Amino acid sequence: MQKITAAITAVGGYVPEDILTNADLEKLVDTNDEWIKSRTGIEERHILRGEGKATSDLVVPAVQELCQKRGIEPNEIECLIVATVTPDMFFPSTANVACEKLGITSAWSFDILAACSGFLYALTTGAALIESGRYNKVVVVGADKMSSIIDYTDRTTCILFGDGAGAVLLEPNNEGYGVLDSILKSDGSGGKYLNMKAGGSLNPSTAETVAAKQHFIFQDGQPVFKFAVTGMADVSYELITRNNLTADDIAWLVPHQANKRIIDATARRMGLPDEKVLLNIQRYGNTTAATIPLCLWDFQDKIHKRDNIVLAAFGGGFTWGATWVKWFI
Repeated sequence: MQKITAAITAVGGYVPEDILTNADLEKLVDTNDEWIKSRTGIEERHILRGEGKATSDLVVPAVQELCQKRGIEPNEIECLIVATVTPDMFFPSTANVACEKLGITSAWSFDILAACSGFLYALTTGAALIESGRYNKVVVVGADKMSSIIDYTDRTTCILFGDGAGAVLLEPNNEGYGVLDSILKSDGSGGKYLNMKAGGSLNPSTAETVAAKQHFIFQDGQPVFKFAVTGMADVSYELITRNNLTADDIAWLVPHQANKRIIDATARRMGLPDEKVLLNIQRYGNTTAATIPLCLWDFQDKIHKRDNIVLAAFGGGFTWGATWVKWFI
């Protein structure tokens, strides 16, 4: 019997209607459109506004679209995994909250926190559940409401991030499609360069932590950029090399959308031309765990059955990794 693999059989996505452009940011901080575009590639980002709106409100429409495309009811989902660094609350998990909103009553669900690499961590976890033979429908979501942890007086971070969610359905396959290999890594020494200092057990929330703006994302840009360029590029090259793949074998690189210069470095390391790189950073900015599935959602018409795709990411922690997928849809 041929090995069971986890094929992606449907993709869903959602971004909020409200758009924050570079011109809008010029009114908030000392920056300009040309400066932002030349250093990041970002032109605008979507922001989830409204009282009581949270990350689960990004997850729900993405999963609903996925179910509609596949012709299934949400309650047929057996496991829902949500990768996020902006949960609705510490507990219950955002996946639990989303299940209630979706009317899912018979699944198990949980969150994974690995920053911008979260979707790859969750995808590999979901694939393992399918490969075990015990589950037939696992949904993996990357979703973040980054606007909830951004200081819009800090020009180094507020220009980078947006809100959104992307979701994929994993189902068993016996024809060699789906998630075929992953290399995932982490290095905790990078935590000091990219973090949110307060709100956890180390620095519980107090009036002092709020006043010190310790509940916003902190990023030391240069070390993060340096690690990201080498980490994402090297792990992607390692993945294709160990699977005896060449640049000619790869149809698409689907990179985490954090910075175009990091993406370009990864493509060069793999020997891929620009036309094989899926890029939507200009429209959404960095949606953290959502960037890769949003790319799959955005460009689904370009991706064809049997295409070899490399998904690559780098995030806080540090966390990073690359995944090889043979497209099934």
